[in-house]
Amino acid sequence: MNAATAFDYADFTQRNIGFVSEAEQVRLRHTQVFVCGVGGMGGACLQSLVRAGVSRVAIADIDRFEVSNLNRQVFAFLDTVGVDKVVAAQHQIHQINPTAQVETYGGDWIERLDDLLPHHRIVVNGMDDVASGVQLYRKARDHGATVIDAYASPLPSVTVVGPQDPRPEDRLGFPTRGLAWTDITPAIAAQCGLREIAYVMTHSSSRRHIDMAIAAEFLAGKRNRMSFAPMVITTGNLMCFEAINLALGRASGADCRGYFFNPWTATIERPKVGPAAWIAGAMVRRVLQRMTDGR
Repeated sequence: MNAATAFDYADFTQRNIGFVSEAEQVRLRHTQVFVCGVGGMGGACLQSLVRAGVSRVAIADIDRFEVSNLNRQVFAFLDTVGVDKVVAAQHQIHQINPTAQVETYGGDWIERLDDLLPHHRIVVNGMDDVASGVQLYRKARDHGATVIDAYASPLPSVTVVGPQDPRPEDRLGFPTRGLAWTDITPAIAAQCGLREIAYVMTHSSSRRHIDMAIAAEFLAGKRNRMSFAPMVITTGNLMCFEAINLALGRASGADCRGYFFNPWTATIERPKVGPAAWIAGAMVRRVLQRMTDGR
């Protein structure tokens, strides 16, 4: 008996019932989700969505798995090193649910958004390319899709950006505003990255939980960005919860500004407002200036 014949969706999802109702499980089964970037947090979110019973997904990625991915990416194994991420992810999805419908996209996904987004109103952004991200958010607004995302942060975080919410480039003051996404240069993207880092450091305690000397080396281009399995996988699961909330029409405490979950102190950290935000922001700008002066 092959896996597809032995598989039974009701048996597969029976232990979900109680967390979701029978009717909600049916809704999850038919919900369409687009996951762009299936490596770290995107891959973790995708795996949990599939195990929750979501059976119609579109996935996109342009990379292949590398040995350095093994420390945090749920679809990375020794036998997937060198394999296209979408190929490996699709295979693993079908090892969980052989009846799942999986559309795969490579580097052409960015040109296919006008086809994808009318049918995939829930989007999980698991990539870190600034220019592509700017275009994804703009197209999501045009097509009425909601984007679930996270900050480049040492603490797990999640944001939920609905069609009417400000785009991250507007809210964080990126220098991309008014530019075509194809005109965003690496130098402009780097400025966007600094704006995001400044926001993270202003509104969370992230700087207390990383080695700032190593962070400075990353900002100076001397090492890769730090990444840690518990942080990445927790972030992916926070994103999964938000996708399920959207699919089932449930209320959420997350918004376009998002929140940070601090597992080291068991606390939720939300954006500061008023004088507290101004003071923290001024301190962060001084710290970042010192960190980047060594470039």
